[in-house]
Amino acid sequence: MNTEHRYIFEKGSKKHRCPNCDKKRFVRYIDTQTGEYLPEQYGRCDREINCPQQEYNNPYLDGYAKAIWEQEQGNKTEWKPQQPKRIKKPVNKPKRAFIPIQELKKTLTGYNNNIFIQNLLQRVPFPFEVQDIEKVVSLYRLGTVPENGAVCFPYIDSKGNVNAVQEKIFDYTNHTDKTKKYHTSWLHSRLTYNEYKNKPLPEWLEAYNKNETKVSCLFGEHLLSKYPYNPVALVEAPKTAIYGTLYFGFPEQPTNLLWLAVYNLSSLNLNKCKALKGRNVYLFPDLSKDGKAFELWSNKAAEIQKRLQGTYFHVSDLLEQLAPQQDKEQGKDIADYLIKQDWRLFRKQDIKETPQPEPEPVETSTREKREKREAPKKNFFFAA
Repeated sequence: MNTEHRYIFEKGSKKHRCPNCDKKRFVRYIDTQTGEYLPEQYGRCDREINCPQQEYNNPYLDGYAKAIWEQEQGNKTEWKPQQPKRIKKPVNKPKRAFIPIQELKKTLTGYNNNIFIQNLLQRVPFPFEVQDIEKVVSLYRLGTVPENGAVCFPYIDSKGNVNAVQEKIFDYTNHTDKTKKYHTSWLHSRLTYNEYKNKPLPEWLEAYNKNETKVSCLFGEHLLSKYPYNPVALVEAPKTAIYGTLYFGFPEQPTNLLWLAVYNLSSLNLNKCKALKGRNVYLFPDLSKDGKAFELWSNKAAEIQKRLQGTYFHVSDLLEQLAPQQDKEQGKDIADYLIKQDWRLFRKQDIKETPQPEPEPVETSTREKREKREAPKKNFFFAA
């Protein structure tokens, strides 16, 4: 067998990616008889100090050259080329960045120009007391964008980190003002494309914009440790959580609901709900055509409950039972019905006696749900 000079390093300056260190500093062996490359593990890396070579990189040392010669002579051999050992690049995920508390504090002003707040004080059918509005503003750290009167809904996690700040412009009925171009925005977006337009971004903002997920906690999550014994009411939007608090009472009473929000319909997930471990949670999904929102949250809640020991989810189907089809098609939520009622009627009663939606355990069968919906019921939410 004369294979001493059959396999040589490829001549020239061409370099390949090294199967060991993944750097493009690798010279491969070629077969001088065929002109083809040997399997990709055979070669030499120029980074010999930082990339120790393995014996199988040399076709004469691991039996490859001999095996090929034997096969060409018609002899059977069970030898197989070894697979290259690739070194996986370590995935260095950037550390999650948060919005500095100083930026949140800048929004805690200008309430006279805050359309959402002023609506609650003056324009809703049953205006709220000033002290209650001040209390709910302080509780949830609501803020203002002075330039357009938008309300700021901060998402603060259980550790006090500001994950995101949603900015929303409402009309005088406290519905999203879709006549405005940027009716729903975020503090980080406003700063990036407005205040710092054509300017270098602050270090924190540049890092924050790299976060894969911005809204990674529940709205009101920071209140869980302050009120550890209250049952939790979970809704889609922050506005609904504010309404729920103003109507059903503040969480100082441990029997009162602590109202939190997930952000939107698809945001209900295990990661966010981990903060609710050990609590009784009542979910109030928005209405939707054909009850898709209710079914989605029912299914998700059942899965999440299985994975959070000691946590119990109850999905209310009150709106599904009683709302007219038109309201379902419009996607109304519990806030749309609450705001038509006098909040004083709710406050005078104990939470167990108030006409609140009766939560239904997620394990309730589909048949029971259907029978419950078909049963004739009345509720003053829907009174003429």
